Amino acid sequence: MRAKSIMVVGTMSSAGKSVITAGLCRIFQQDGLRTAPFKSQNMALNSYITRDGLEMGRAQVMQAEAAGVEPDVRMNPILLKPTSEFGSQVIVNGEVYGSMHAREYYQQKQKLIPVIQQAYESLAAEKDIIVLEGAGSPAEINLRDVDIVNLGMAAISDSPVILVGDIDRGGVFAAIYGTIALLRPEERRRIKGIIINKFRGDVSILESGLTMLEELTGVPILGVVPYLPLHLEEEDSLATQLHQHTRLPESSLDIAVIRFPHISNFTDFTALDGMDTVSVRYVTSVQMLGEPDLLILPGTKNTLSDLRWLRQNGLEAAIQKLHQKGCVLFGICGGFQMMGNLISDPYGVEDGGSLRGMELLDIETIFQTQKYRQQVQGSICTIPGILQSLSGYPVNGYEIHMGETIVHTANPFTKREDGTYNGYCNPDGNVYGTYLHGIFDTTETTAYLVQQLLRQKGLENPVPFLDLQQRKEQQYDMLADTLRKHLNIKQIYKIINEWGQTHETT
Repeated sequence: MRAKSIMVVGTMSSAGKSVITAGLCRIFQQDGLRTAPFKSQNMALNSYITRDGLEMGRAQVMQAEAAGVEPDVRMNPILLKPTSEFGSQVIVNGEVYGSMHAREYYQQKQKLIPVIQQAYESLAAEKDIIVLEGAGSPAEINLRDVDIVNLGMAAISDSPVILVGDIDRGGVFAAIYGTIALLRPEERRRIKGIIINKFRGDVSILESGLTMLEELTGVPILGVVPYLPLHLEEEDSLATQLHQHTRLPESSLDIAVIRFPHISNFTDFTALDGMDTVSVRYVTSVQMLGEPDLLILPGTKNTLSDLRWLRQNGLEAAIQKLHQKGCVLFGICGGFQMMGNLISDPYGVEDGGSLRGMELLDIETIFQTQKYRQQVQGSICTIPGILQSLSGYPVNGYEIHMGETIVHTANPFTKREDGTYNGYCNPDGNVYGTYLHGIFDTTETTAYLVQQLLRQKGLENPVPFLDLQQRKEQQYDMLADTLRKHLNIKQIYKIINEWGQTHETT
C-alpha cells in the first residue's frame, strides 16, 4: 500500500521548513506510523555518507533520525553542492552525476524526474506516511515550469501542502499572502494549512491578523509555533551557528573555526558547540581571530579557491603566527589538505593547476576524478605532543573527498579499522589533520580532548561526557511536544487522510 503524504513548504529559505518537517516526522513516529522524510532536490554543502557509501543532504539525515529510521539516499535523490557562484556538483542517487553551471542544470533537470519518482515511490511503498520538504519558496515564478522540488514535487507525489512563514524576520502576513497569490489556481488548491513560525511574545496580539489572513487566503491557520532554542543541525549558509563570533568567559576553551566561503560539513562541530566548557566561534578575518586555544580549518567544497581566500585576506599569515606561539591547529578534509606542502588538480576537479599549501604538514594532495565515500570506524594512533594521551581512543565518522594524500615525514594521527591511515600530525604534536568528518561526535574521545586542552590552559574544569545521540533524541521529543501544544495536529491528520480520499487529482 502506498504511503500517505504531506508537504511542508516555506515563504523563503530558513523559514523553518526543515525543523517543522522533522517535528512532524517525530510526531508520526510517536503515533506508531512508519514515517520517512523526502526532499527531491537539496542544495547544501553539508552532506552525509550512508551505510552503503552514498551521499545525501544532512537535513534529511536529521529528519530520518527524528522519524526513528536509518538515513536512506532515497530520501534525497538529488543533492546540489555549490562549487562557485554559478555552478554546483550534482549528486544523483548518492553518486556524482557531474558538475554543471546553473543554466545547464536548469535546462536538463526535468530529465531527472523519473529518478525522483522512482526514489519516492520506492520509499512510499515501505512507509505509512511521507513528510516532504520543499526548498526556498514555492512562488519562484521564474522557475515554475522546471520546478521539481516545491509544488512540482507536490504534484508528482500528489500531496497536500502546509505553508510555513517566519515571523521573526518580519513581514510574515505579506509573505504568506503574496506566496499564495502568486500560485496558479491548481497549485493554490493544494495549500491546506498555514503555520506561523518563530514567534516571540504574546500570541493574542496576532489574533486579528490571523483571522484576516484566513479570510484573505481561504486557508486555515494551523497554529503559531514559538521561537525554539533547539540544538538541531542546520545545513545552509543561513545557519545561526555560523554567525557566532563572540567567545565565552575565560574559563572556557576558545575554539575558532575558519569560516571559508565554501565551508562544508560545519555540522562536524555540533558536539563541541554543545559542551558547557567550550566556546565555538566562526572567523572570517584577522581582526576576529584573536588567540584561540584551538583553531580548526574545516571542510570546504572548493579547497583551492578557499586557500587563495585564506592567503589573500591575511588569515594564513595570522594562523602561521598562532602556530609559532603554540596554538593547536586541527584540519578536517579540505582544511587538512590545505595544511600540506602542495595541492594539485591535474584533472580540473576544481580550478585546475597547483597551489602551494600552508606547509604545516609534510604531505601533498592530488585531486582525483573519483570521490571517496565511506563510513568509518577507527581510532587515534600513537601520537606525539599534548594530545598523546588520546592514543588508542576510538573515533567514528565518514569520509567524503576527491583527494589522494601522499605522506612524506608526517606522523600517523587517525586510522581506519583496517589499519590504513586517514589522518596525520606533525612531529611536534601541535598540528593535526584528518579526512574523518564527525570525529568530534565520539563522546568519550572528544571529552578527553577538551580536558587535555583545558589543562594546557591551566584549567581543571570538569568536562562531562556529552552523549550527542541522547541529546538529539531529547531535542526531537521537545520539538514534537512543542508542535503538539501549538499546532492543530488533529487538523493535520485530517488534511492527510481526506486528501487521498476526496480531492480531485490535478
